[in-house]
Amino acid sequence: MYDPDELDEEQRERQLRKKLNEMYLIEFHFLVDSCFRRRFKEFCKKMERVAKHHRFHLEFDIPYRDLGFHGVPNREMVLIQPTVRCLVNLTETPFFLVELDRVEHIHFERCTFRSKNFDMIIILQNFDVLPLSINAVPMNELDAIQEWLTDCSITYTAGQASMSWKSVMNLVKGDPRFYEETDEHGESKPAGWQFLQADDNHDGNEEEDDGDEDYSAGDDDDEDEDEEDEDEEEDDEEDVNGDDDEDDDALDWDAMEASAQ
Repeated sequence: MYDPDELDEEQRERQLRKKLNEMYLIEFHFLVDSCFRRRFKEFCKKMERVAKHHRFHLEFDIPYRDLGFHGVPNREMVLIQPTVRCLVNLTETPFFLVELDRVEHIHFERCTFRSKNFDMIIILQNFDVLPLSINAVPMNELDAIQEWLTDCSITYTAGQASMSWKSVMNLVKGDPRFYEETDEHGESKPAGWQFLQADDNHDGNEEEDDGDEDYSAGDDDDEDEDEEDEDEEEDDEEDVNGDDDEDDDALDWDAMEASAQ
């Protein structure tokens, strides 16, 4: 026999059981994660004590999850987290790790108002090694990254264009006055990595200049059109005056014929 109340009660029981299972799984994962973190911290402390007992300095570095950001350092999107001395991702292989002491400069590529993401280029102090890149970083995480770099005393620049970093590093290595404000001829130039931002500003100025040229060309065309209109008006006036002169000549001939008769 069909009983709607009984069916409703069974459905409520299934929903309640499902909700309890989800809550249990969340709690279970939380406990496992907390237990793992606690035991891992205990393991790290034990290892530090053993290293200290054997007169060996060992210190574990813990990532700051709150300062983490997403990006693609290798093949897929991962969470990249800074530590006191490194920038790491240890959840996906191949692992990503950069020591902050070896970082020379950071440059952000494709930073425009319309872009949803940008590329983070890590220039190392060893100029013989090509810079590392973290691609497709969300644009809303740019401010937090720049704040963290400022706290770490790491310089950074931002630009709209993508650079050919092999050519850039060859240029930097071949410039003995790279960090100076003047070149070998005494002419002023951007010091250090500021040329990355200066080149971007120069491109923007060229675009503005092109716009001014187009505007000037438009003005010249308007002036030419105005001059043509004035010439046409003068021609019309001359035509009208010519017709009046012809009428006057016709009247003179009629008067002369009348007087001759």
